[in-house]
Amino acid sequence: MKKKVLAALLVMSMTAAMMAGCGSEPGSSSSDQGGQESQGSQDNQGGQESQGSQDNQGGQESQGSQDNQESQGGGTEAPADFDYGSGNITIWAADAVTGLTQEMAEKFIADKGLSDKYTVTVESVGENDASSNMITDVAGGADIFGFAQDQISRLVSAGALQQITGTGFDTWIAEQNDGGAAGAAMVGSNTYAFPMTSDNGYFLYYDKSVVTDPTTLEGVTAACEAAGKNFYFEVNSGWYQPAFFFGTDCQLTYDTDDSGNFTQCNIDYSSDKGLVALKEMIDLVSSPSFQNGSSADNATNVGAIVTGTWSATSLQTMFGDNYACVKLPTFTGSDGNEYQLGGFGGFKLLGVKPQTEAGKLRLCLELAQYLTNTESQLARFESNEWGPSNLTAQTSEAVQANPALAALATQLNFTIPQGNYPDAYWSRATSLADDIISGNITKDTSDDDLKKILEQFQNDCISYAK
Repeated sequence: MKKKVLAALLVMSMTAAMMAGCGSEPGSSSSDQGGQESQGSQDNQGGQESQGSQDNQGGQESQGSQDNQESQGGGTEAPADFDYGSGNITIWAADAVTGLTQEMAEKFIADKGLSDKYTVTVESVGENDASSNMITDVAGGADIFGFAQDQISRLVSAGALQQITGTGFDTWIAEQNDGGAAGAAMVGSNTYAFPMTSDNGYFLYYDKSVVTDPTTLEGVTAACEAAGKNFYFEVNSGWYQPAFFFGTDCQLTYDTDDSGNFTQCNIDYSSDKGLVALKEMIDLVSSPSFQNGSSADNATNVGAIVTGTWSATSLQTMFGDNYACVKLPTFTGSDGNEYQLGGFGGFKLLGVKPQTEAGKLRLCLELAQYLTNTESQLARFESNEWGPSNLTAQTSEAVQANPALAALATQLNFTIPQGNYPDAYWSRATSLADDIISGNITKDTSDDDLKKILEQFQNDCISYAK
């Protein structure tokens, strides 16, 4: 009886999937998000490729039937006689994990007994390029592809993502991953992707011989000034900049409907707490130690730098025995109160393109699930230090002992998951900080003028959702 019920449910879900696949056409491409290359999706992609090598794939040999059982668990098991069809599955993965992904995918197909029916081709396409390519040409895109969560609305609007809600896989996603990652895989009330990492955020790296107390922004700045060292913080990035505003409990988020269209901007930058945040940013930029940037590879004479896990290897080499990292510091605002710098948290997701063949769609969903389960996420951590979103993988002693991931885990307590933002937001955030860096906005700018600047910024952000 159970088998019959499962079969009936499967037929229903596959019928809906086929309708979605047949009806999907490439959407109109929106312009690339100008500053996005420094906003997490490209930051994480680019830096991750320098972390570790693809050669460390040994752990995969232990992912036998147990992995396959987990992949099929959580109410997603197909009937024993299900016909998956035949063909080729193309996967786009970041260069750093292309070889590992190929090995895992081939093992999955072999364990399913489908090696004579399906071939898997894994191509090196980074998360940011994958999103742009899929939006431009859905039909010519990969069947399964990795992308950063800030691209999900654009991908849904373009018809590039198979809706997962209602297939049973959505329940598995919610149960297996942390809440931030599971939420990042949703647009409106529907799930559209499988979480792959929970490691995209920023925190403080520092040279212990220069900075002896990293707990306050004032202390870090003063230590760098005293040592003649640079303090890097990319304040003109719409990704890093909210550290100040979210730190004072301001909000800036956008609501989207189930189709990924922006419906409302929730913002209160034009407020007393927004003024505190802006004045703190002005104070930091006025320090002789300040350097605007977040790239460890391009940084020189570094005493401290705010960046993410993708910079760990470069900074370990740079700082040597003095390498250290910790959550972002606190600061004392112009109102005399203490605030904790906040910011965004980000995630890598794995999406499945809508298919016209129910068998192939089913196999792609199962493969995407397998590539994001506990063992697969641990394998990527072991080979490239990608931080897991899977709850069980996060409890691994090796994961918890990683200094950068430990610092990020602490910082994520003071962040919000990066949702979906209009293209125009990123360039507007850049212009706000550029006016500070260029000297158009200084410590001598009156509070009244600063409030007018914040009011204009807020009105502009609201207009992007209309």
